[in-house]
Amino acid sequence: MESPGTWETVIVAILALALVFYLRPGIKAALEKSKKTEEKDWSGVLIPIAFVVLFVIFLIMIQ
Repeated sequence: MESPGTWETVIVAILALALVFYLRPGIKAALEKSKKTEEKDWSGVLIPIAFVVLFVIFLIMIQ
């Protein structure tokens, strides 16, 4: 597989930059909202992650 040409690299970089500018208002709002989170909100994230970790450990053990 050959490496991408100069124009392809430039186009990908421009598209990535445009995507960042397009999503910037949403990212900024999400960061502001995340600063206002309470401690009880973390259980909604940690419990599913714990279940996934336990499931992966279970899958490794039955192998």
